[in-house]
Amino acid sequence: MTQPHSPFLKTLAERGFVHQCTDLAALDAALGAGPITAYVGFDATADSLHTGHLLPIMALRWLQKSGHKPIILIGGGTTQIGDPSFRDSSRPLLDDAQIAHNIAGLRKVFSQYLTFGDGPTDAVMVDNADWLDPLRYLPFLRDFGTHFTLNRMLTFDSVRQRLEREQPLTLLEFNYMVLQAFDFLELSRRHSCVLQMGGSDQWGNIVNGIELARRIDQRQLFGLTTPLLTTSSGTKMGKTAGGAVWLNNERLSPYEFWQFWRNTEDDDVARFLRLFTELPLGEIQRMGKLQGSDINEAKRILATDVTRLTHGEGSAREAAETAHRTFTEGAWPEGLPSIEIPAEELDLGIPVATLLQRTGLAISRSEGRRLIKGGGAKLNGEPVDDENATATRANLRDGALMLTAGRKRHALVKAI
Repeated sequence: MTQPHSPFLKTLAERGFVHQCTDLAALDAALGAGPITAYVGFDATADSLHTGHLLPIMALRWLQKSGHKPIILIGGGTTQIGDPSFRDSSRPLLDDAQIAHNIAGLRKVFSQYLTFGDGPTDAVMVDNADWLDPLRYLPFLRDFGTHFTLNRMLTFDSVRQRLEREQPLTLLEFNYMVLQAFDFLELSRRHSCVLQMGGSDQWGNIVNGIELARRIDQRQLFGLTTPLLTTSSGTKMGKTAGGAVWLNNERLSPYEFWQFWRNTEDDDVARFLRLFTELPLGEIQRMGKLQGSDINEAKRILATDVTRLTHGEGSAREAAETAHRTFTEGAWPEGLPSIEIPAEELDLGIPVATLLQRTGLAISRSEGRRLIKGGGAKLNGEPVDDENATATRANLRDGALMLTAGRKRHALVKAI
């Protein structure tokens, strides 16, 4: 890839954000000529985003820091269909009340990363329901449907793979890519938006929007995708035994979020520092060369910096201090994730494997037993060597039990 000259693209290229771009040289020239407007779309399928969304969010942050204007497009309209890209089955259909609830939850995330307001480079948030809900179906098909061919749509990987696996693709879902293309056209008309960014799974949808604007309005628009992110061991970034790593603290505490990043694999530390922090590249390069126990400091810096961006300075500092007290002093601070159980349950004895599951340290009782069998579980700091071991009231310490999975994941079980 030719080295771009505009500060925004140069930063993205150096830090590893760029997977595909429709016309890198022309986009670079447009960025160098003055401020542009770019957007990323997020459907409201849940009331929080997760770490899988952080790459495009960080791209928008760098866009704004480079003097350009970001748009957050909330898919209040497209959520009614659900993006079928690279999915084996249709998404559950949500009603208006659930979509509105989810949108309210999503708004919390973006204010941490972007500056919103009325200034020329201030971020704005728009909802595609504003122009999709009033559409009349037949006029829409007449005016825009003729610009899409099934032949072309079937060539996109997101559709082809679904059909090759003989999974049904409904007519409702097939309309999704048409509506997303229409979103880009509308944003170019309403906000002079010229760039859409998204994950690599959105490439086909982005290209559709670019082609639609070229045919109807003779506008040149651009698309840029970020890479699919996996860990060095090959697992999808952002998935744990407990499920998705959510960005809202109602879904996942700042401490648990901090701990997720602290547990980053050694080979991923430098890459994640480039992508998810704003630390200078020279400093990141130095930390990437650390080996053995020395790299733990780089992991703590990564965890604290990402938590600061997502949850604020105070939450990041508290999470780091909680971890220090837990690991260094053996304390059981309140910041640890916890569950409550009636003390009477402990009188009968509760299998440790069950508690591992209930605290989210294992996804199932069988995984909890495997964790114990492999020597990876502790109760109150002591190894559990019997996969059928139980915890009782006698194990309570200050009214709680502490469970540990591996070396760094902890949870409290409080008796009430």
